[in-house]
Amino acid sequence: EVQLQASGGGLVQAGGSLRLSCAASGFNVDEHTIGWFRQAPGKEREEVSCISNDEGLTYYSDSVKGRFTISRDNAKNTIYLQMNNLKLEDTAIYYCAAGPGDYNIKYYEYEYDYWGQGTQVTVSS
Repeated sequence: EVQLQASGGGLVQAGGSLRLSCAASGFNVDEHTIGWFRQAPGKEREEVSCISNDEGLTYYSDSVKGRFTISRDNAKNTIYLQMNNLKLEDTAIYYCAAGPGDYNIKYYEYEYDYWGQGTQVTVSS
C-alpha cells in the first residue's frame, strides 16, 4: 500500500524554524517527483516546493524562496522541508505529494498521484 506520512509541524514564533518530514512507504521516493503544498484557512492549496526524482531540479514558490529547502534521504525513503525565518503567512496545513518520476518539476495538484495527510504549521507573532 502506498502511503505518505507527513510530520514535524507545530507552533513556532515568527523568525523560527521547523523541519517537516514526509515518510514514504510502498514506493521509492527516488523514483518519484515529490512536492510540498500548503493550504491556509480560506485559501486554495498552493505548491511551495518540488524536487525531481533525480534531484536534478528543484522548485520554490516566490513566497518561500531563500527560506525553505527541500531535500531527500533515499536510505530513509523520506523527504524533508526545512523552513527557516518563518513568517505569519506561512501558517497553513502542509501536505507532501508524490508524482511520476519523469525528471521534471510538477506544479499542479493533478500531476500528483499520492498525498500525505497534512501537518499543521502555525506561526505566531
